Amino acid sequence: MILAAAGDVPTMEILAAAEWLRHNLPDISLRVVNVIDLMALFPHEEHPHGMNESHFVELFTADRPVVFAFHGYQRAIHEIIHGHVNTHRFHVRGFIEQGTTTTPFNMVVLNGMSRYHLCIEALRRIERFQPQAESLIQELETLIADSIDYARLHFEDPAAIADWAWLGGAIRA
Repeated sequence: MILAAAGDVPTMEILAAAEWLRHNLPDISLRVVNVIDLMALFPHEEHPHGMNESHFVELFTADRPVVFAFHGYQRAIHEIIHGHVNTHRFHVRGFIEQGTTTTPFNMVVLNGMSRYHLCIEALRRIERFQPQAESLIQELETLIADSIDYARLHFEDPAAIADWAWLGGAIRA
């Protein structure tokens, strides 16, 4: 499974998702790709910053599912990667114009791009873990509901989310 992100908040959420997945499925094989220059995702023939096919496959593989968290509209990523190999395996979560004045984490929840939504997206796509997926997805949906309830009650995100920090360590396996 490839977890990818573009933007500061999506990157934090994808790293938190990777941590959750590695904790709950210790033998999962993950790679995290952080995209800094979106134009690099274009095929080389389409943009001067674009990457050739071999580099694209080196980063994203040719056949693994990709869950991509993006700070903009999902279709933008699909349009940018069009022309690369097997792009149907990219599942993009991003801005869907949902939200209001709320907590930072609740905003990503409302847009379906929280760490928990990203984990659900990954679990739906990794065939090897389908026997465990249903119960893990139920746990994730409970975490989503609990975070919403907490934000409504306390006007802030739960400490485990607000204070979360990447502690380092290799994700690529």
